[in-house]
Amino acid sequence: MSKSVIKILPGNIASKIAAGEVIQRPESVVKELIENSIDAEAKIIEVIVKKAGKNLIQVCDDGIGMSEEDAVLSIQKHATSKIRAYEDLEAIKSLGFRGEALSSMAAVAQLEIKTETSEDDLGTLIRTNENGEIVKEKGSFSKGTCVAVKNLFYNTPARRKFLKSDATELKHIIDSFNKIAISHPEISFRFFNSDDEIFEYKEGSLEDRVMQVFADNMLDALIPVNEPSDYMNVYGFIGKPSLLKKSKGDQYLFLNSRYIINRQINHAVFTAYENLLEKGDYPFFLLFLEIDPAKIDVNVHPSKLEAKFDDEKNIYNFVLAVVKKSLGTHDLVPSMVFSDEQKEGEKLVIDKFHHTKQLDFTDRPGQSSFKKETTRFSDEDIDRIFSSITDDVINCSSTETTPHPFEKKEILEVMHKPADENKREGTDSSFLFQLHSKYILSQIKSGLMIIDQHVAHERILYEKALNRMEANIPFSQQLLFPKKMQLDPGRYEVIKEIYPLLNKLGFEIKLKSQNKIVIEGVPDDVKKGTEAKVLMEIVEEYSVNLRVKKLEQKDNMAKSYSCKTAIKAGDNLSENEMRLLIDQLFATSMPYVCPHGRPIVVKISLNEFDRRFGRT
Repeated sequence: MSKSVIKILPGNIASKIAAGEVIQRPESVVKELIENSIDAEAKIIEVIVKKAGKNLIQVCDDGIGMSEEDAVLSIQKHATSKIRAYEDLEAIKSLGFRGEALSSMAAVAQLEIKTETSEDDLGTLIRTNENGEIVKEKGSFSKGTCVAVKNLFYNTPARRKFLKSDATELKHIIDSFNKIAISHPEISFRFFNSDDEIFEYKEGSLEDRVMQVFADNMLDALIPVNEPSDYMNVYGFIGKPSLLKKSKGDQYLFLNSRYIINRQINHAVFTAYENLLEKGDYPFFLLFLEIDPAKIDVNVHPSKLEAKFDDEKNIYNFVLAVVKKSLGTHDLVPSMVFSDEQKEGEKLVIDKFHHTKQLDFTDRPGQSSFKKETTRFSDEDIDRIFSSITDDVINCSSTETTPHPFEKKEILEVMHKPADENKREGTDSSFLFQLHSKYILSQIKSGLMIIDQHVAHERILYEKALNRMEANIPFSQQLLFPKKMQLDPGRYEVIKEIYPLLNKLGFEIKLKSQNKIVIEGVPDDVKKGTEAKVLMEIVEEYSVNLRVKKLEQKDNMAKSYSCKTAIKAGDNLSENEMRLLIDQLFATSMPYVCPHGRPIVVKISLNEFDRRFGRT
C-alpha cells in the first residue's frame, strides 16, 4: 500500500502563510493599524516607523481602548468586535471586520499592545516573544491603544529578503498614510520617520486636508465636485487639464471613507474628460462616494481595496455625468506664465494653479469688443465666411452633445450671456489680430487670449458633424457639374463601408461599377473646387484612425471630416471671419481642445506681462 504524501500543515506554519494575504509589506501593517484606530473612534493618531517599518512600526491613538480580556482576544485569529453574524457582512460600516490583522502580525513579527480604557485605572500590556508565547502585564498607560510591530518577517527570512529598498517601502507607507489622512480630515495625524516628524495634519475640513497633503495653493488647480442624490452622494475634487500627467498615482477614490481601486469608476472619470486627454494622460481626481453599505460588498479581497456594487452601470453613468457637469461649470482656458529656469532659461509654461471661479466665463473675447460697424452679420456675410458655419452649429450647446440628467440651467445662461450682461470690464478698446495667418490674438479682461484658428475650426466642425449624424438631416450643396472619380479597390471599399455616414454629413455619392464613383453633392463646409481632394483626404484620415487609433465609427468620421475641412494655418481671415470663428468656438461644448486633444486657446495675464517687463 502506497504511503500518503498529503499532510495537514502545523498551525504555526499555516498561520505564517495566511498572514501573507493580509501583511504583504510594512505598508500593510500601517494601513491595518490606522484603520483599527479609526474604528476605535480616535481623534489623534500617531505613526512611527524605523528603517522603513522593517525594524519598527508603531501606531498610537486616543481611542476607546480595550479591556484586558479584549486585548488578549484581539490577537487571536478571526477575533473582531466589528461583526457578530454573517448578516453583518451584508452592510459593513467599519474599516476593519475580518479579525485577521493583529493575528497575522503576531505570526510574522514581535507584537506589543498597550491599551487602557477611560474607565480603567490600569491598562494592559500584551506582547509576543520570539517563541510566539503571549506575555501579559498590567501598567499605567495613556488612554487609548498603542500597537508596536517589531522586526517584521524576522521568522520568515525569505519574505523579508524580497522587500524592496528602504526608500521604496517608505514611499508605500507614506502613500497609504496620506490616503487614509485625506479620507478622514476630522482626525489629527502625525507621522515620524525614526525621530524626525515628517507630517503633522491637524483636524479640519476636506479643503484643509487637501492643502496639508498636497500644497497650500492646490485648491486653485482643482474643481469642486458635489452632487447628492437619493441613491448615492459624490463629492470631492477633480483636477483642471493643467494637472494632467503622463503617469498614474494621482487618482484617489473613496467609498464610504475607504480607499478603493475600481477600474469602472476610473474609466467614468477618464471618459468625462472627453478629449481633454491625449493618449497616456491621467487626470487628477479625489472623489468620495457615499452609498448605503447594504448596496456594496467590500469583502472581496483581504486587502479590502476592491468593492462590488449592486448597480455598477448606474453608478458609472452617475459619476460620468457629475464629473462632466463639474468641468462644464469652470472656464478651462489655460493661463501661461513666464518661467525662469536655470537650465533652459525663461520660457512660457502653463500656470497649473490659476484660480477660476465657478460659472465665471467673462474672461473671453466678448461681443462688446466688436461693436464697431454692425451688431449682426448679414446672410451674405455668413454665407461668405468659410461657407461652413451654419445655424446647426450656432444652436449647438453643451447640453445637446453632452446631456446631463441634472444639468443646471444657470450654467448655460452664464456661458452664453451677451457680453454686456456679463459686465466685461476693460474690453472697450479690444482688438482682433491674425498672427502669421495661424493664430488669432484678442484682448480679454485679464490680458491676452491666443487662439489657434485651425484647431478652433476643427472643434466647431467636429461637433457640427456629430450633430448632423445624430439628427440624420443631411444638408448638401448640389454640384453643377458632378465629379467622376476612378478609385483603387481599397478606397472604393472604404467609401462603401462609410457611405451612410458620408451621406448624413451631406455627401451625395453614386457608387458605380469597376470602382468608380460620382460626387453629385457635398456638405457646405467643402470649398468649391476641392470636392474630390477633400473626400479622398477624409477617406485616408478615416483609414489611419481606424488602423492606428481604433476609434468608434461615428467619432472617427467626425474627426476625419473636421480635420480635412477646417481652415488651415496660412489661410488669411478678415476681422468678421475671426469674430464669427470665436463666437462659434465658445458656443461649443468643449472650446478648450480640438477633437484630437490639442489646445485651442491659451491666455497670458496682464500681470504676467507687467512682471516680464519689470513693471511690478
